[in-house]
Amino acid sequence: MKSTKETKRQKIRWRIRTKIKGTAVRPRLSIFRSNREIYCQVIDDVQGHTLASASSREAGMPENVKPVEKAHAVGKLIAERAKAENIESVVFDRGGYLYHGRVKALADGAREGGLIF
Repeated sequence: MKSTKETKRQKIRWRIRTKIKGTAVRPRLSIFRSNREIYCQVIDDVQGHTLASASSREAGMPENVKPVEKAHAVGKLIAERAKAENIESVVFDRGGYLYHGRVKALADGAREGGLIF
């Protein structure tokens, strides 16, 4: 089987997921990054429920800004929604992406919004 960029990321993602589990007390903050947008969810893996979600496609997101700034705004939004669900701390799941650029900006925005990693 030929190793592509996507299959390599999938293997990294599975390796990360064996170590990270979200609970009701400390759910998992999962990220998906496409070429244009960024999405995140706060997930309770024990119940299999999504507790909060946010994306850069939602209304009210800043337009005509750099993707890193947009990701930072999504991080603040997910922190606000998690706080509304009485979630103080989360486990960060970078989803197989390197921790820099948009992924780091989202994490920084979530920390700025009050989430504890």
